[in-house]
Amino acid sequence: MNEILTPDLCVLGGGSAGLSIAAGAVQMGASVVLIENHKMGGDCLNYGCVPSKTLLAAGKKAKAFQATNSMGIEGNLSHIEFAQVMAHVKGVIATIEPHDSQERFEGLGVTVLRGSGRFTGRKELEIDGKTVRARRFVVATGSSAFVPPIPGLDQISHLTNESIFDLDELPKKLLVVGGGPIGCELAQAFRHLGADVAVFEMFSIMPKNDPEAVEIVRQSLLDDGVEVFENAKVSGFAKSSMGATISFEKGGIEQTMDGSHVLIATGRKPSVDGLGLEEAGVDYDRRGIAVDKGLRTSNRKIYAAGDVAGSYQFTHVAGYHAGIIVRSALFRLPAKVDYKAVPWVTYTSPEVANVGLTEADAKEQSLDYQVLRADFSGNDRAVAEKDTVGFLKVLVTAKGKVLGASMVGTNAGEIIQVWALAITNKLKISAMTSMIAPYPTRGEINKRAAGAFYTPKLFSEKTKKVVRFLARFG
Repeated sequence: MNEILTPDLCVLGGGSAGLSIAAGAVQMGASVVLIENHKMGGDCLNYGCVPSKTLLAAGKKAKAFQATNSMGIEGNLSHIEFAQVMAHVKGVIATIEPHDSQERFEGLGVTVLRGSGRFTGRKELEIDGKTVRARRFVVATGSSAFVPPIPGLDQISHLTNESIFDLDELPKKLLVVGGGPIGCELAQAFRHLGADVAVFEMFSIMPKNDPEAVEIVRQSLLDDGVEVFENAKVSGFAKSSMGATISFEKGGIEQTMDGSHVLIATGRKPSVDGLGLEEAGVDYDRRGIAVDKGLRTSNRKIYAAGDVAGSYQFTHVAGYHAGIIVRSALFRLPAKVDYKAVPWVTYTSPEVANVGLTEADAKEQSLDYQVLRADFSGNDRAVAEKDTVGFLKVLVTAKGKVLGASMVGTNAGEIIQVWALAITNKLKISAMTSMIAPYPTRGEINKRAAGAFYTPKLFSEKTKKVVRFLARFG
């Protein structure tokens, strides 16, 4: 007999968004059904943030050992045991895994169903002989690696971010197709660990970031020995004795290169297939599920969150979506998304971080703005650590309203967070200049950049006249 479940909330997808929503809702007293057809924890835990940042950390340590005569210290790295590096990556996943496990969520009171759920109508879905009729549904099925239809790709073995962490032997030469954040991060990590690496990008690498910041990363990749082919169109693949041959056109010249492994890092696609969205009356396209500012779909009883909702594909945005949906679905509050202060970071060496508007955004919107800048070359902590590459740019209005910030340098993702706070809370630049920053820290660069807003007035001839006038009175 078909079992019928009638929870307050049914969540499809046990990734970052789905788990946050399920945990929040059940702890607030709602009955929750969570459906996951693969691994709990989703992409972030198993194929994305956690393994990639662990591999990057290992690569950075390897690079540090290779430094020669830095601060009078001779580097000496004789060998990297790649299998142990990958075992460490899996160990980190295993350490975090219990927090996202089925057992933990069942312990919280969530009913966890493993399998593929499919909507059969506007108010119900089916999964393995069970029917779920929830008061509200949330689709949080995430995204997967997009593999373009390149001729010959189906004839060779290739990797994506979902399979590359299963390697136990270091690639002799890794061919990376795609110069976005995933491609650049993994290219640099594998190069630091000893692999030869080439990156092929149809346009410019990391196109959403400040071009000046990207130039520093580009030079870092080249200095590390990564071959970077920009404005290069990949035309095909073929098997070779080494593994694979890539054919590409650059500057009107057809070229080929052999590699032992191929990584496809050409973006993500939302996971919408097989969900029965048509039966549920939910509109979607190749970009994901269409939602309003409250993350409701065309079916008002169904929300969408995380990557599948077609906005920023970041774990922290998935967590942000969770808060919006819990407030709306459980408390019926008019919660709406506001993306003006979404930070994003590419964890190359050096890191690139942005929050709010870039200069390109400000120009596109025809905004009147000025750029406040500070370089790490003028930061005492960076000088002491012999790590002065990078800068901070802050965009402000004439009245000191913060519009955005772009940064490149060591720990940029940590340092830029104060600008996310400033934009979120509509703080003016004066809030940053009045802050007492500890010395010596790399974070002082924030206060130095902010101070540039007042420099023209403070040291103007008018100010000097006022000081001289007041000096007459003793």
